[in-house]
Amino acid sequence: MRGPEIDEFLSMKPEGEIARRMTRVSGFVQRDPHDGAPVTQKTEAYLGYDSKNLYVVFICFDEPGKVRGRKVRREDIGDDDSVEVMLDTFHDRRRAYAFQVNPLGIQWDAIWTEAPHEETSGNFDTSFDTVWYSQGKITPQGYVVWIAIPFKSLRFSSSIEQTWGILLYRGIVRENEDTFWPQVTHRVEGRLGQAATLSGLSAISPGRNIQLIPYGLLNSFRDLDTRDPNALHFENRAIGGTAGLDGKVILNDRSVMDLTLNPDFSQVESDEPQVTVNQRYRVYFPEKRPFFIENADYFRTPLDLFFTRNIVDPSYGARFTGKLGEYSVALLTADDKSPGLAVPAWTPLGGSRQYFNIARVSRDIFKQSSIGVIYTDQEYGVDNQFNRVGGVDARLKFSSKWTSSLQTVVSSSNVGFGYQAGPASYADLTYSSANADDQAIYRDISPGFTSVPGFINRVDIRDVGNQFDYRFRPKSGPLVAWGPSMHTDWVWAHDGTRLDLLTDPSIGLRFKGQTYLTIYPYTDFHERLRPSDYPALTADKDYHEHDSSVIAGTSLLKWMSLQGYYTWGDGVNFVPPVGVSAINCPGWPGLSLTTCPPYLARSDGASAGISIHPVTSLKIDNTYLFSRLRDDPSQLAIFNNHIIRTKWNWQFTRELSFRMILQYNATLANPAFTYVQTTKQFNADFLLTYLVHPGTAIYVGYNSDRQNINPMLQLDPFGNLVRTRDLSLQDGRLFFIKVSYLYRF
Repeated sequence: MRGPEIDEFLSMKPEGEIARRMTRVSGFVQRDPHDGAPVTQKTEAYLGYDSKNLYVVFICFDEPGKVRGRKVRREDIGDDDSVEVMLDTFHDRRRAYAFQVNPLGIQWDAIWTEAPHEETSGNFDTSFDTVWYSQGKITPQGYVVWIAIPFKSLRFSSSIEQTWGILLYRGIVRENEDTFWPQVTHRVEGRLGQAATLSGLSAISPGRNIQLIPYGLLNSFRDLDTRDPNALHFENRAIGGTAGLDGKVILNDRSVMDLTLNPDFSQVESDEPQVTVNQRYRVYFPEKRPFFIENADYFRTPLDLFFTRNIVDPSYGARFTGKLGEYSVALLTADDKSPGLAVPAWTPLGGSRQYFNIARVSRDIFKQSSIGVIYTDQEYGVDNQFNRVGGVDARLKFSSKWTSSLQTVVSSSNVGFGYQAGPASYADLTYSSANADDQAIYRDISPGFTSVPGFINRVDIRDVGNQFDYRFRPKSGPLVAWGPSMHTDWVWAHDGTRLDLLTDPSIGLRFKGQTYLTIYPYTDFHERLRPSDYPALTADKDYHEHDSSVIAGTSLLKWMSLQGYYTWGDGVNFVPPVGVSAINCPGWPGLSLTTCPPYLARSDGASAGISIHPVTSLKIDNTYLFSRLRDDPSQLAIFNNHIIRTKWNWQFTRELSFRMILQYNATLANPAFTYVQTTKQFNADFLLTYLVHPGTAIYVGYNSDRQNINPMLQLDPFGNLVRTRDLSLQDGRLFFIKVSYLYRF
């Protein structure tokens, strides 16, 4: 059949030949706020296909003037009404593509997996991007969305006759309404086990499917080189450039070979701000680089053993991922130049690189369960350093409400501290229903366990945690859900020492208009530190902390969203003062040391975010983050940390946009209480983008960074750059033009 056009549906009463030949779907059912109730606004969808594309047309009736849809950047439609199609192309009820569109045709795509992951904040992996087409128009009766998904952008079995799972979705923001066809209920865990079966697709294989993305980069920069503390200097390049290639070969429609040569792994999109001062463990930043994106979920296991941002600066990489019958296979190899670039070129480590090899295989068993194995290998030629991890895992679905994830692995390492080895294990049990959810988790990480490619923040622990939520769901009124939650966490060391004890009750309320309020009235936390954690301690020390928090937000107004939190109570000062000679240690009367141990202080923190749409093509995101630590007896500040950020995005057309980010960071520290320096930083980032679709784009950008660094580039006795009061030094400047083009043949 000829593909449908959106104009054939704008009457909201499609009657033409194309509409008659498409499959009509109606009967959408709410999941939220009233599980099982009919959709409040009439919704229809039409499905069809030709030899190249799958077509989905949504006809969404609504009251005039209440539709929320704005001209924003691709992926930034969270504040808008939307429709979505989810496609389980292997019909394994474990994984699906998600294609979502707002009323003006702006796209959002992701991979849904039935097993949630902490690093993706749920079941959706939004790092996925592919080529597909959409249009949207608001009409006097509502809006119409047209979607065309090329079969070249999907992976599916090599069968002539295809059988897929399919879910259709409509979201109405002002009502907190999530509706599906067929019905997706809270009473059943997951979504794909509730999907409809899409059959009748035949002869859709695109045949040869090769994708090449060459890129060219032209840049000019000035940057402060601090690798050699005895020779601090600026690196400058008036003009220069590089080029590279990303390639993708799809094998039998179901497997993918990704290759990259001299990739440009600089991020065009900046990370969201996070507080990193006085953090005991490193902060997680999600992956945004294209090479690692497709089928990234194939590498995931309950323990995060492959965090791709640990591969910082590769010169080549290759990946194979695919679904081979009941088996999912993922292989990766890449080098990483970052160890040799982080030190001066003349040192023994200059120019050195490390190598990563990752292998993961899982097999589907029963209806929605799986078992798998993983092996990771990191090799670094300096001193024969290596890290190898291997083990097995499983996800078991016992019923519509009960699931469990299991994993056990062992590591063998020499990463600069001599040979180490040890096991690590994970187990969880999850219950899901319409009103109650509970997840119990057990982690056991031995003292000798190490994962260089992974994101394992803490070893030598036995951790038992539980998260329980109960929600009442009123049948009418502005309150759509409310109820209590309880989070508990108990952590012991392998020698039996109790480390952490957390009791964290809360109550949450959700209202229409994406309005919410969560109150944590009294969080009780025991945290025990040992001399092995902080050598300044001569014995184990227990810190008893209490705090309270309030979190709130609303999108009640079409043109503005608000969110924020405030927390206050106790906090440990993990960054106590140090001295060239012995100093009096705060929090420890009568103790004088050159390095003071941590001590209990008063802590509070806050955030405020406001997103404004003054016109449909302009979005302004403003963020303020604040954290403060105070000495308890004197009430003097230990440090104040402020992050102020404003992000402006003008979307001139679907393809052309301009983005500006201005961010100011300041840490105002009191040297009598902390070794943290007083630092100030102002960063300005400008980006002009012409994005036809993922892979084909032109970027023109400029970034400037200023800090309160002494222009003489001097070091203090502790090896830190000497700071001034003002933003006196431009320590970085970058101008670049990047062009890439996707060839598909």
